Amino acid sequence: MDFYAHSSPRGDRSDWQRLRDHLIQVGDYAAAFAAPFGGEELARVAGRLHDLGKYTQRFQDRLRGEIPKVDHATWGAVIARDRYPLYGHLLAYGIAGHHAGLANGINGENRPALSKRLSCDYLAGLPLLLDDWQQEIDLPSTLSLPRHFTPRPSRAMFQLTLLARMIFSCLVDADFIDTDNFYRTLEGEAPRPVGHGPSLQALRENLDVYLGQPRFTPDTEIKRRRHQILGHVRAQATRDRGLFSLTVPTGGGKTLSSLAFALDHAITHGMDRVIYVIPFTSIIEQNAQVFRDAFGALGEDAVLEHHSAFDDSHIERQSKEKRQLAMQNWDAPVVVTTAVQFFESLFADRPSRCRKLHHIANSVVILDEAQTLPLDLLRPCTALLDELALNYRASIVLCTATQPVLREDQGLKGGLGNVHELAPDPPTLYRQFRRVSTRHVGTLDDVQLEQQLRGRKQVLCIVNNRRHARHLFERIEAEDGACHLSTFMTAQHRSAMLKCIRQRLHEGQPCRLISTSLIEAGVDISLPTVLRAEAGLDAIAQAAGRCNREGTWPVEASEVQVFRPGNADWAPPRQLQVFAKAFQAIEPTYRDDLLSLDAVHAYFQELYFRLGDAALDDGDLLGMIQRCSYEGLPFETLAQQFQIIKTGMRPVIVPFDWESGERDPDVECVLRDLAFAPAAARKLQTRLVQVPQKAYDALWQAHAIEPIAPERYGEQFVQLVNPRLYDPRFGLHWDNPQFLAGEQLVL
Repeated sequence: MDFYAHSSPRGDRSDWQRLRDHLIQVGDYAAAFAAPFGGEELARVAGRLHDLGKYTQRFQDRLRGEIPKVDHATWGAVIARDRYPLYGHLLAYGIAGHHAGLANGINGENRPALSKRLSCDYLAGLPLLLDDWQQEIDLPSTLSLPRHFTPRPSRAMFQLTLLARMIFSCLVDADFIDTDNFYRTLEGEAPRPVGHGPSLQALRENLDVYLGQPRFTPDTEIKRRRHQILGHVRAQATRDRGLFSLTVPTGGGKTLSSLAFALDHAITHGMDRVIYVIPFTSIIEQNAQVFRDAFGALGEDAVLEHHSAFDDSHIERQSKEKRQLAMQNWDAPVVVTTAVQFFESLFADRPSRCRKLHHIANSVVILDEAQTLPLDLLRPCTALLDELALNYRASIVLCTATQPVLREDQGLKGGLGNVHELAPDPPTLYRQFRRVSTRHVGTLDDVQLEQQLRGRKQVLCIVNNRRHARHLFERIEAEDGACHLSTFMTAQHRSAMLKCIRQRLHEGQPCRLISTSLIEAGVDISLPTVLRAEAGLDAIAQAAGRCNREGTWPVEASEVQVFRPGNADWAPPRQLQVFAKAFQAIEPTYRDDLLSLDAVHAYFQELYFRLGDAALDDGDLLGMIQRCSYEGLPFETLAQQFQIIKTGMRPVIVPFDWESGERDPDVECVLRDLAFAPAAARKLQTRLVQVPQKAYDALWQAHAIEPIAPERYGEQFVQLVNPRLYDPRFGLHWDNPQFLAGEQLVL
């Protein structure tokens, strides 16, 4: 009897894919993907067993369209468990879940636990596995840990969860690629290329040409210092793989220095790619464009942006529809992504989110603004970074002007060890690049803030909530140069506003800018004075990065004034209050130099002390993992509980021109494409606004938003349909009770 994995409309089966060929090819692909961390044999076995359940009469009948869906994943998991004690059980998680996702070992939540899938009662309901597979598929007699794997008894189960997830990644990526190639061949197309994009060597050559442009010539003091930093950092690229920090003040050129180091380091050690992790979605396009510019003609093919605003993980596709799945496996030389996408994927359970994980191995990972790592998940994040460097041949670069306390010798329980600093003498750099003076000016009410804003020609005021920012802007809206930025504006709208703001600043015109903390997320802008509502010292340091950025004005004339809002309504949100209190605790001691490295170190120690070890691992995820046995690893539970953003934000597409309120024809074209292909969603990243769940519900009830192609995607893609709710001054707003009440009366 002939066995097949995938079929076509041809009844004679002459172009059907043979099952043996599929299993061997998936095994070979998976082994190649696991080679960077030495897990070839584990991945090859997973690939050869993943569709073993297709060696049943019922599945072969299904390919001919005779019966409905058949479980074809469980038998491979059973064979893996029975043949290979311990390591086979790790493979069983991925084999059983290569379509539905990784389940818990016991106590399943939204999907049956692996223990139930492997139980005698469950197996009794499966079609009989035919012995023919043993003549067609060869398996090794034993399995072991990857080569050079270093066990850590204190986190043994944590290591096994990551290993199982990495092998799962290799498996699902291999399965997607081989299945996709089969259907491409049926349609006369060439197989999809693997490892596409320019080489790292070519990118480095283009970067060197870019850095040789006249604008980088060290003909000023600040350019000479940047040039020295760049040279010092690049000179250390030959160091062994591992953990690095890059502590460079704002204005020191850390973005290009870190990129140059990453390319040099990757080429030296034969690494595959550079992954640049950015804390905020709002600036991902900006940084990706910096890299594209640096790579010149190769930029478009070299840089992959991967956002997390749209999550298509729940959309299941089989057979031909697998071709439509976006190639989100990070198979590119330079990946620019968000911290949410990076860390949540490494704790994910869905095939579509885990598919890219194996490409993190043997990569240089740059964590930009490392101080923004989520505090409530800080210990799981640091354990993960340490494990990637220890056993997956990755190099991690913690890149920031304000290094958080992440090392074990600094007091963080289970923190990092052997972190090498790449920057030349950070304390000296801080003094050399000091461009501002920072002081606490006490309490300022809104009348005083208004006076400050009206009384200065160019000033930036950063507050802790959107309502306060809008209130202040409304008070000075008639003033020349009054501007406002909010995350309730689309990225396209913010970019247009920033372009106008930069032009005003360049021409010396009045500019009185009011913003929330989004302005601190790497936005390249410079004003002589910054007013900053009390917050954590790391946020204050980021605010200072928007003051006298290029050293245009004397230090004494460039001031960051920290104030306590006089109106209790404008107090920091509850989740930010602990940061402000930690700053208040250290402020008297470091009043003379609030942004010194000693002050930053003291601030983070104070912050972690106030929170306590338990608060740095919300839900005790590390403890939960370590208390498990390998039969009971909690993959599904981890994916649900490891959430960096817990506020339930929902993306809303804004299809209107932000100035005219008219529907944008370019967006209309993309929306039509989106109705048929979810990959079109990526083109809408600059037209999104993330809104809280309550606001989303209010908009929905008011019929102000509607889903696109709900029969295909449910509420995955939702657009604003009422242009009156998008204001060119404030962006999307839903806080007009009269409007909402009126809309609810419309039938």
